[in-house]
Amino acid sequence: MDKIIHKTVQLQCDPHKAFEKFTVNHQLESWLCRVAEVEPEVGGKYELFWVPEDRENDSTIGCRVTAIKPNQFLSFEWRSPKQYKEFANSADPLTHVVVFFIPSSVGTDLHVIHSGWRSTAEWEEARQWQDRAWHTVLEALANKI
Repeated sequence: MDKIIHKTVQLQCDPHKAFEKFTVNHQLESWLCRVAEVEPEVGGKYELFWVPEDRENDSTIGCRVTAIKPNQFLSFEWRSPKQYKEFANSADPLTHVVVFFIPSSVGTDLHVIHSGWRSTAEWEEARQWQDRAWHTVLEALANKI
């Protein structure tokens, strides 16, 4: 079974604007999370908070940018929501997301690749949850642009 999540969506904007949707705090807060604390540089924070008053749960607290090339790609570590926190967020390494911003005739083809999923049943449940979550948020992003 394929343990990688790969989502694609077309955005009707140029790669620079699409890239900002993943690297500028107020842009992230407009579609993905309530509070973003992102430092778009290798080793910089990639912390997203869905419930800011409970920073330890349902967040990517402690996650870092692992690679970046403006307007082309971005990669970062990822933490799972609290129902999977016990096993997924203590894994070494954490799961990992790479986003590619590819120019197209209508704007940008966005590819999200989320890897690092393990083989147990609980990991598969977490992967399926995350697959659905990426589908939902990327569709919402495409509809906002």
